[in-house]
Amino acid sequence: MLPTSGPSPDSRRPVIGPLDLAGRVDEALAVQAVAFGLTDDEIDVRRHIVRRHMSGPGARALGATTGDGRLVGFVYGMPNDRTQWWSTVVHPYLRQEGHDEWLSDSFVITELHVHPAYQGRGIGRALITDLTDGAAEARSLLSAIDTASPARALYYRLGYRDLARRVLFPSAPSPYVVMGAWLPLRRGG
Repeated sequence: MLPTSGPSPDSRRPVIGPLDLAGRVDEALAVQAVAFGLTDDEIDVRRHIVRRHMSGPGARALGATTGDGRLVGFVYGMPNDRTQWWSTVVHPYLRQEGHDEWLSDSFVITELHVHPAYQGRGIGRALITDLTDGAAEARSLLSAIDTASPARALYYRLGYRDLARRVLFPSAPSPYVVMGAWLPLRRGG
């Protein structure tokens, strides 16, 4: 397991910028492990998934780094492809709710994580808005655990709304919600 003690919080806001996620995948997964709670086996599986995603067309990543270069947050996403695994899993749920059109002309936020020592500083907001500002698509999709959380509250403030709830991903212990927002994302609030 990766260490759960992370960087001591720096009083300055980390710098948001392009991230070579494939090259820094272990650092990103260390942040995700602490922020989201991952086992070593889950980290190993996700390492391969991230590298595969980042080799796809239109995949982009941003990172939040401290003055000494430590990665304390990241986001990545890509234009939705209806043949990709995520899209095939959520499609029946979206269709049932009358929202399957959201799978077209959408940029999917695949992962967004900020180390807990750096949460509550607007880093997650900056990461997701900066990434989606560069999207050519008209809207954005993401999935989140279907429970009240600071992440869900952020997504609502950005303009995301629930499109399908109680979405079950194979091997995930909790149901998810698929959320969508028109781009550009809402500012303020």
